[in-house]
Amino acid sequence: KVSVKTGKSISIPCLYESQYVNNVKYLCEGYYWRYCSNAVKTNKPDGSGKYLISDDKRKKIFTVTINQLANENTDYWCMVEIDGWFIISYLFIFLEGTPSLYVDHQKITGYIGENITVRCHHSNSGEMKWCRLGRNCVTGSSGSIDGTTVTAHMRDPNVFTVTMSGLKSENSGWYWCAEADIQIPVYLTVTEKPITSNKYKYCKLSTKLYKYENLIHL
Repeated sequence: KVSVKTGKSISIPCLYESQYVNNVKYLCEGYYWRYCSNAVKTNKPDGSGKYLISDDKRKKIFTVTINQLANENTDYWCMVEIDGWFIISYLFIFLEGTPSLYVDHQKITGYIGENITVRCHHSNSGEMKWCRLGRNCVTGSSGSIDGTTVTAHMRDPNVFTVTMSGLKSENSGWYWCAEADIQIPVYLTVTEKPITSNKYKYCKLSTKLYKYENLIHL
């Protein structure tokens, strides 16, 4: 379950097993999966731009994005086609004026060896946790994910602040903030920090003075 402001967008990662790397993946819309309609699939992009889908076969995750969410956009299924049958996962979207759980940015970038901080804004008082998709979660004030230290606090009202320290390239991937049964996914990209230089190049300007005479006759 995710909570989204009406009119905004949401990206959702869907996991699948390695034997289905080459199978077609779908996002299907409707309350009952047997009667849902295909919104977008990996072998047939959506020309309207309402839906986007991409398949990371190396990580075995396909990602769906729904843009300009309207009141009727609430029930979806992540689906993998298998010889006329499907593996399914249900997705429910709450549309609210102010989401009950959200982050400032769904996609963030960090640098190797440095830290990143994510602020998860929430309106309820349940236990908060920070998880990596398909891996473990950190609850409370500290823990680790894939050997990377994670600290968290709630010093600011209704804000669960998570810091991951000493980032490594393998920390790249999908994470999520969760409160009870509501989650918000966050994609972290960890890269080398760009090299900047304080050296400046100077160029010498040559100014020529031209004297014009007898241009004006009185």
